[in-house]
Amino acid sequence: MADERNGSPRAEPRVHALGDSLSGTNLERAGDHNQRVTLQAVRAAGAPITRAEIADLTGLTAPAIANITKRLLNDGMILKAGRQLGGRGQPATKLVVNPDGAFSIGLNIDRDHIAIVALDFVGQVRARACREVHFAMPQDVIAFFKAEVDKIVASRAIDIDRLIGIGIGIPDDLGRVPVSNRPDAYEIWSTVDVASLVADALVVPVPVYVENDAAAASIGEMQFGHGLQTRSFIYTMISAGLGGGLVIDGHYYRGADGRSGEIGFLPVKDENGQIRALEDMVSLYALYEYLRKAGFQIATPDDLDNLPSLGLARVEAWLDRAADLLFEPLLVMNCAVNPEAHFIGGRMPARFIEQLCTRINERMQGQRDRIKSIAPVKRAELAEDAAARGAGILPFNDRFLPIREALMKTN
Repeated sequence: MADERNGSPRAEPRVHALGDSLSGTNLERAGDHNQRVTLQAVRAAGAPITRAEIADLTGLTAPAIANITKRLLNDGMILKAGRQLGGRGQPATKLVVNPDGAFSIGLNIDRDHIAIVALDFVGQVRARACREVHFAMPQDVIAFFKAEVDKIVASRAIDIDRLIGIGIGIPDDLGRVPVSNRPDAYEIWSTVDVASLVADALVVPVPVYVENDAAAASIGEMQFGHGLQTRSFIYTMISAGLGGGLVIDGHYYRGADGRSGEIGFLPVKDENGQIRALEDMVSLYALYEYLRKAGFQIATPDDLDNLPSLGLARVEAWLDRAADLLFEPLLVMNCAVNPEAHFIGGRMPARFIEQLCTRINERMQGQRDRIKSIAPVKRAELAEDAAARGAGILPFNDRFLPIREALMKTN
């Protein structure tokens, strides 16, 4: 089987693409890290896996794997899933991740909506709620959050005793970035401690994690989406604004100020030759404005799915313009990072994201004579509710999954 990145032969197919994130260690905090990589190996396999296979993946000894998996079984984080037949000796026990081993809640706060999801330990959504509201104030967000968490608890969609944390995905500078029709009072978000606000509303005391919404979506894609097969990728999120993130060698790369992959503020020219931010031209708000100028009143992603043929033609024209505007920034990022893939997610309807990816790929093809390594552009697996689901994965990331920071913690 040829390696698609360089054409060289590969000795055997990869089970996953997590690479050194599944390597055990002898460093300080080894016990915690080795348990994390063992759990990740079980999760990333995508099918029941034996202890011997886990040892091969992680480089840990068979006795170490036996001890770790025993703890994980006792803690309810993994389950036995039958035995492997056909080999010599006693059949080996197969292991899988227990979906009910842990739960989290993800909250996404943006200029055009509030979304909440409850996730199990395999990243599946057990409960979801979304309110389409433009420029919701803090008190509105917390009222929505409390009401929906109460519903989740009452419905028993998750085991509240196994809730390990709340993740919040929120755009940087939410109250500062100027967008059309933003009320002056919305600046209050610049002074709000959103973690404390949410913590005060919780029914049980659990940690609260806050992350840039696009970064949260990138981490979610890394841990529970295409990232399980793709070590290095660029992530672009089209929401009310335009955000992004980078995953390099199986790890989220933050950059100096936590803004890696953020292309929304790049200067571009509009149809009148005026300099504007890229997100003023490529975002849901930009698409809504483009449609309003043609007489179509659009306020939510669902409205896009109900457009008449003339409105859909207008969307097609906008997608052409968006591809033209995104092409050069994405090509530069492709050359700088040399990723395996570029994923586009966000709240835009899936068919439009796929059409945008097709248009960008067509433009990229025209550069292949000069640039030999161009990553394909694809729709992200966690496209719908990407920021909320990514936020919900933050507690799992901190508590259970292998990350470089886990080895550096001292308490």
